[in-house]
Amino acid sequence: MAQGHSVRVASGAGLRAAVTDAAYQAAGAQIVSQAEALATELVLKVRRPSAEELAQMKPGAVLVGMLDPFDRAGLDALAAAQLTSFALEAAPRTTRAQSMDVLSSQANIAGYKAVIMAADRYQKFFPMLMTAAGTVKAARVVILGVGVAGLQAIATAKRLGAVIEASDVRPSVKEQVESLGAKFIDVPYETAEEKAAAEGVGGYARPMPQSWLDRQKIEVAKRVAQADVVISTALIPGRAAPVLITEDMVKAMKPGAVIIDIAAGKGAHGTDGNCPLTEAGKTVVKHNVILVGETNLPALVAADASALYARNVLDFLKLVLAKDGSFSVPMDDDIVAACLMTQGGEVKRK
Repeated sequence: MAQGHSVRVASGAGLRAAVTDAAYQAAGAQIVSQAEALATELVLKVRRPSAEELAQMKPGAVLVGMLDPFDRAGLDALAAAQLTSFALEAAPRTTRAQSMDVLSSQANIAGYKAVIMAADRYQKFFPMLMTAAGTVKAARVVILGVGVAGLQAIATAKRLGAVIEASDVRPSVKEQVESLGAKFIDVPYETAEEKAAAEGVGGYARPMPQSWLDRQKIEVAKRVAQADVVISTALIPGRAAPVLITEDMVKAMKPGAVIIDIAAGKGAHGTDGNCPLTEAGKTVVKHNVILVGETNLPALVAADASALYARNVLDFLKLVLAKDGSFSVPMDDDIVAACLMTQGGEVKRK
């Protein structure tokens, strides 16, 4: 708005995030139908347009959103629609691109909500309580995967008073885990190769040898069997989520224990996640363990998810919109070049 652009918002677009049409109007936006919003020169979305939505967009229009850059068929559809499209998930993991990192902003929310959901479904308290009726032990929480979601899950579970252990294939994250008040599931090095891999090169971790990974799985299985809550967060862009919690591990868990599988729907078969017993979009009980397969945790914290995503999008737009309001694609900018998916009827992603 400050650059003189006319902003159109589809009627009702913000209602699930507690933002009314009147709030958008107060900020200077025009409230229009969805068809009118899609027919603009620059369309900002959360997810990739459906076939019906694509039909309502203008050839030559610009699209910015989370477009799933690893789905070639989806990119082909955007190219066929003659759109210039940018997938924000493809932004490089650099300091300059941090403010546009939609994966991190949304994973942060997912880690928080996963713990809140676990606390809701777990049939005991999270913190230790000393009462006149006796002492209640603190819940034991195991976090598998210490990326952005995992770190936020640790921080949230700590605030609720749980005893937390965390595991990751990168031993280099031990310090981060411990700084948040959790215990890192440590696996000693047995060879010089394992120690060298853990130390990494130039500040970057290297893949750990299979011998270390095999021993790590044994240690994780022991902790999972003792856990009241397990939160798994392992996602690999463009690949199926790895199996971290096997059926045998679930069978060994306490009755009433809870698993929150953040990777639900992204497993090898499209429905399972980090646990093959997970059912995408459902909460099920298997072997007396509650498995939560919610596939869009950030949407359950819609107001803040939308606010953070909007900031990501706005910071990206600053790279492609000049001060005079004109649009350009500066391919010498590493962020723009990485996010550009389609242009001129062609898929640009290699």
